[in-house]
Amino acid sequence: MTARRAVRADEQSGRRVEKVGGIWRVGSLEAARQVLRARHQTTQAGFTAEFIPQGRMEHRPILISDGPVHDEQRSQVARFLAPAVVEERYGEMIDACADRLLDAVGVGGEVELHDLALHYTVEVTAEIVGLTHRSAQRGPVARDRAVRAMSRRLVAFFDQPPFDLSRKDLGRSGRQWARAAHKGLWPLLTFYLADVRPAIRERRRNPSNDVIGHLASQGWSSTNILVEAVTYGTAGMVTTREFICMAAWHLMTNPALAQRYVVAGARERLAILAELIRLEPVVGHLYRRTCAEIVITDGGVSHTIPAGDLVDVSVRDANADPLAMQDPLELCPARELPRGVRAAVLSFGDGAHRCPGETLALMEADVLLTRLLARNPQMLREPSIGWDDLVSGYELRGMAVVLDQPSRGHPTGTAV
Repeated sequence: MTARRAVRADEQSGRRVEKVGGIWRVGSLEAARQVLRARHQTTQAGFTAEFIPQGRMEHRPILISDGPVHDEQRSQVARFLAPAVVEERYGEMIDACADRLLDAVGVGGEVELHDLALHYTVEVTAEIVGLTHRSAQRGPVARDRAVRAMSRRLVAFFDQPPFDLSRKDLGRSGRQWARAAHKGLWPLLTFYLADVRPAIRERRRNPSNDVIGHLASQGWSSTNILVEAVTYGTAGMVTTREFICMAAWHLMTNPALAQRYVVAGARERLAILAELIRLEPVVGHLYRRTCAEIVITDGGVSHTIPAGDLVDVSVRDANADPLAMQDPLELCPARELPRGVRAAVLSFGDGAHRCPGETLALMEADVLLTRLLARNPQMLREPSIGWDDLVSGYELRGMAVVLDQPSRGHPTGTAV
C-alpha cells in the first residue's frame, strides 16, 4: 500500500528513459542524476527559464542562469544559507516566529494550516533575503501586518494560466498570454514598490548582512535585485509552505509516526522529514535543455540525447525508483539508498542547480511542526490537492486544525 498522497492523475509514471513526443522523459534515479550533473552540457529549462527575456538585466536570476556566472552567484549567496549560519544567525528568530504565530491561534483556536505556513515561511524568508525595512520593524502588530501583505503579493504572482513546457508557445492562447502578463507584472510592481525598493534604499544607506544587502553592495541595479528577490522569495515561500502542510498531514494521520517524531532527537526528526520529502517532493519535475550531446545510462543500457533536446527529469519517479531502493512508495526514515544519494534523493535537485536552501527548509519545517504537535492539534478537515505548473508541484489547501493545551515536557528546540 502506497504512503504517497500527491499523485497526479494526468501524469504518466513508470518511464525510465524514453523519448516521448519530442521530449526525453527520465524517471530512472541513475539516469536522472547524470542529466542533472551534466554541468556544461545542459542548461536550465524549468520554471519557464527559456521564456524569460534577458532584456536590460546584466545579471540573470540564479535559478535560471548557468555556467560560470551561475557558479559565482551561487558561491556568493551560499554563505547566507550555510547550516551553521542559519542556526546561529536565524535560529532564535525562527523559533520566536513559530511560537508567536501558534500562540496567536491560542488554545481551542482553529487555523487553516496553509495560511499559517504561508505567513511563517514568508516572514523567515523575508528576514534572510533582506525584505525587511523600518516600516515592518515598528513592532509585532506592524510586522505581522507587513508579512501578511507581502504574502498576498507573493501568492498573487503564482495566479497564472496553465502552460506546457513541451510547446514553443507554452500551449497558451493570446488571451492567456495577456492574462499571464497582467497577473505577473502587477504583483511584481506592487512587490517592488512595497517591499523591495524600501529594502534596497535602507541597505544602501545602512549596509546589512543579508542577500539584498550583499547585492546592493555589489552595485546591482534595482531591477536585478527585484528579480533575485522574487526568485528567493517565491522559492523559499512556495516550496517550504507546501512541504510543511504535507508533512503535517502525514504526521497527523499516522499516530505511530507522530509519536516517534515528538520523542525523537533532532537528527531523527530531520531523517523523518527527509524521507517525507523524498516520498512527496514538492517540485515534481526538473527540466534541462541539452547544449551538447550527452550519453546517460540506466542499468547498463546507454541512451544518447542529441544537443538541443528537452529533458524532463521526473523527480517523483526517480525518488521512488524500485531499482534503487526497496519499497519506494512506503515511508521508511533512514532507508538504505545507493552510495552518494542524499536522504531527500532529488527533492532538492542535484548538480549545479541543487537547492542551497535544503538545511533551512528542513529546519523551518521541524521548528513549526514540533511546536504544532506539542499543542495536540486535531484535524477538522483534510486538505485537497491541486497542482501548480510553474514549479510542477502540488498545492495543499483547506487543511483545518484546532489546537489544544501544550503537552508537558515536549521538546521544542530547533532542529539543527
